[in-house]
Amino acid sequence: MSAWCDRLSLNTMTTKGWTLREAVEATAAAGLPAIGVWRDRVAEAGVDEAAKIVRDNGLRVSTLCRGGFLTGLDDPGAILDDNRRAIDEAAALGTHELVMVVGGLVGRDLVGARARVAERLADLVPYAVERDVRLALEPLHPVFCAERAVISTLGQALDLATPFPAHAVGVVIDTFHVWWDPGLAESVARAGAAGRISSYQICDWLVPMAADPLVSRGMMGDGVIDFAAISALVDQAGYRGDIEVEIFNETVWATDGVAVLETMKERYRDLVWSSLQS
Repeated sequence: MSAWCDRLSLNTMTTKGWTLREAVEATAAAGLPAIGVWRDRVAEAGVDEAAKIVRDNGLRVSTLCRGGFLTGLDDPGAILDDNRRAIDEAAALGTHELVMVVGGLVGRDLVGARARVAERLADLVPYAVERDVRLALEPLHPVFCAERAVISTLGQALDLATPFPAHAVGVVIDTFHVWWDPGLAESVARAGAAGRISSYQICDWLVPMAADPLVSRGMMGDGVIDFAAISALVDQAGYRGDIEVEIFNETVWATDGVAVLETMKERYRDLVWSSLQS
């Protein structure tokens, strides 16, 4: 395996059309060491079989995505139960990091929605710690605040994480969601100093955007994000974990997966790895 790709991870959403087995086998064949897995792929294969597929191909699972959606008012018990299942799946797959997309606005009560995230996070932390799984809070770009995540900045995610030990609650730095933040450098440094960086995920912000912002992520280099600058910040903060490529894009999904992997490797080498000092 080339040293330059020894931290590169394919997120299964990038090759959405592949089954878990297809994604894992292609990732291993491409010489990558890790894969980030979405729960839909785990459900299709079954948890035990999913873990076996990954293990048999010699990969590590960089993250499991996703838990969260903690803001709902209906049936809080079901919300917590689903997150406990996600924690169990992460433990079975051997990953320490469960990505948490915390949930969007319910009605017009933004303050209340954020308060419920904090309360339900506290409910879940002991269960996660017992299973050696960290709840990795992912701030999403403000355009997703109403529907998907009432946490919009890395600073907000860190504030939510602070009451808990660093091994229990971390944060995700996803370039698509944080590139615009004027406080990003300070927040990345703060996250690194606290040992809370759970994952570094990369993809580009396309201009113009797709009609649906959710599928407007692009391959690195196809948009406006300065990967060298952000990658240097993350590196200087001491993060040494896997770097996942997670792309939601219908054109990418319609492209041959092997070709996507090869392009992903080239762009990572040229735009990200070259900015890493360690």
